[in-house]
Amino acid sequence: MIDYKLHIPGPVDVSADAYKAMSTRVMGHRSPDFVDLYQSCQPRLQELFQTKDPVFLSTSSAWGVMEGSIRNLCAKKTLCCMCGAFSDKWLDVAKRCGKDADGLEVEWGSHIDPVLLDEKLSTGEYDLVTLVHNETSCGMMNPLEDIMKVLAKYPDVISVIDTVSSFSVVPIPKDEWGIDVILTGSQKALALPPGLALLSVSERAFSRAESIEGRGYYFDFLEFLKNHEKGMTPSTPAIPQIHGLQYTLDQIFSEGVEQRHKRHAKLNDMVHSWVKEKGFILLPEKRFASKSLTCVKNNLGMDVAGFVKQLKTEKKLAIDGGYGKIKGETFRISNMGNESEESITHLLQAMDEVLPRHLPS
Repeated sequence: MIDYKLHIPGPVDVSADAYKAMSTRVMGHRSPDFVDLYQSCQPRLQELFQTKDPVFLSTSSAWGVMEGSIRNLCAKKTLCCMCGAFSDKWLDVAKRCGKDADGLEVEWGSHIDPVLLDEKLSTGEYDLVTLVHNETSCGMMNPLEDIMKVLAKYPDVISVIDTVSSFSVVPIPKDEWGIDVILTGSQKALALPPGLALLSVSERAFSRAESIEGRGYYFDFLEFLKNHEKGMTPSTPAIPQIHGLQYTLDQIFSEGVEQRHKRHAKLNDMVHSWVKEKGFILLPEKRFASKSLTCVKNNLGMDVAGFVKQLKTEKKLAIDGGYGKIKGETFRISNMGNESEESITHLLQAMDEVLPRHLPS
């Protein structure tokens, strides 16, 4: 039995009320009841995505639609912006899909420089760019607005933006910035269990997809659109997840979207203040630091594994001990989802009590 609370960068803690909403009786996914459920979510999803385009629901992790985007949209060559574990993986995924692809790679914790992106795109080699907005592995948030200004110079290049850990944390105006495909997952700031991906696709991207062979079926954008117009999904959806999404949307709009953004920023600042007070430093530059989680560099030589383990066993709180090649060299603390000043204060106080036992003597 799980007896601890999650403060890892995802999945995040899910409220009892969200679980209760997910226990709503299942209906047929081709029934009028499901159409009502699906369509009831659309206006608020479009408002959250800041788009007039439809928002699709995919029974998958976000990786499903990340791979699907490659299959739907790459006719010539993909440029994968690589700045951490998840953005790095996208290059491998593109190649496994049989696509010609290159990487624009920087050190983990560094941001994608719009100038370097401009130089790459000016070659005319690429017709698709993938970018992780908020790279969870290293707690870095890319300057998306500036990056989209570069992409606007290249009308033949389609953009696919992963906002898995930034969606509903900060404003991301899809239509205003000209994002072609924006995607996210249920298990991060939406504070639902894993298993549901959400994506919105532009008219330009639909037009590209029409010309692409080998899109497959499960993640075919045109199948999503055809079924969306009937208030349905292409294949059997995770109906309990959509009940949970409906509940979450109620909570988000009850709080207020702008207030939600402010809450995440304030909680993030609380964690950053703790980091500075204890003598640690952030892995990314402060101005590019994530607003949904904090990636802390282990500059004090702490026993990260021991710290994380004791915090979990003694305080019943789980943080992350670093990801991939920077495991042990960093640790990560999430402030996304349903967290509050009270819950973050409780976490930081618990960390204060455990920390001294794991610092070098």
